[in-house]
Amino acid sequence: MDYDIKEVKSLLASPKDVVIFSHRNPDGDAVGSSLGLLHYLRSQGHSVKIVLPSDYPDFLGYLPDVSNIIIYDDETDEAREAIRTANLFFILDFNSFDRIDKVSEGLMDDKRPRIMIDHHLYPEPVADIMFSDPSFSSTCEMVYQFMDDLGHAGWVTEDVATCLYTGIVTDTGGFKYATSPRLFRIVAKLIEAGTDDYKVQDNIWNTMTEKQLRILGHCLANRMELYPEYRTGLIWLTQEDYKHFDIKRGDTEGIVNYVLRMPNMMIAAFIHEQPTIVKMSLRSKGDMDVQQICKSHFRGGGHKNASGGASFAPLSTTINKFKDLLPDYAGEIESAYLKFNQ
Repeated sequence: MDYDIKEVKSLLASPKDVVIFSHRNPDGDAVGSSLGLLHYLRSQGHSVKIVLPSDYPDFLGYLPDVSNIIIYDDETDEAREAIRTANLFFILDFNSFDRIDKVSEGLMDDKRPRIMIDHHLYPEPVADIMFSDPSFSSTCEMVYQFMDDLGHAGWVTEDVATCLYTGIVTDTGGFKYATSPRLFRIVAKLIEAGTDDYKVQDNIWNTMTEKQLRILGHCLANRMELYPEYRTGLIWLTQEDYKHFDIKRGDTEGIVNYVLRMPNMMIAAFIHEQPTIVKMSLRSKGDMDVQQICKSHFRGGGHKNASGGASFAPLSTTINKFKDLLPDYAGEIESAYLKFNQ
């Protein structure tokens, strides 16, 4: 979706009090894009704050200025004051107000200007200026493009680069999907700007705790089911599992991807029981589009190879529903497999 860069330049021509929003349960792309944009906007003389609905995963603690993010759940008054005094909003890595829960109260009818930067499908009209393009790997990649469109790619400092590189690495699964020549050209620019590839990747992939390793072992040994006739694998967790292992936010990050390490698997599912809802993450290889499964059957969406959904039915019912859907996609799965292995 094209956007009016002249209007953006006009909005940013004088110092602004900016608030950046991203979605609940923020991931590396949400936090990295928000912080990368924050550092850039501050370098241009703007006052900038980030408001997130809920806390970020511990492994992102190395990002510059991450500790100054305002968490709405924990710092509601401070968040509301930041929103009240702002005169420009940025919306990053989401395209529907239901992704930010109570933070969105009043924003829909607010007349202050809003700029959205997001790479998810089916955007809702959440902003006056919408830079929406699902061909990008991540919102972090888009923030770099946004700076370049403004003629400010030269303002990518080491801090900006580290933040943006983090979100690119996490959203591409370490450059395993959603890659393009454009992405690698941008990655080269970020490394030239000073980000340390080894340190970033080490912080992302090699910071598991003993508890997280034991959770992973439990999932693979006791909670994994394979459906080889549909080239699909499922990992599931109950509320009792969450209590037994004291599972917190981020403890199950990346577990779903282990299924796809098997060469004949095309779809991986992670279905886990929460107090009031059952959540689902789907991953896939090649041209197998799991976004359509989440959107059509599980109130969700996302990307072709990485999507999420939810169900208000019991865990067992949700699992059975997912399994019962697989025959409907058998032809598509096999076609994607054959193309992937040409």
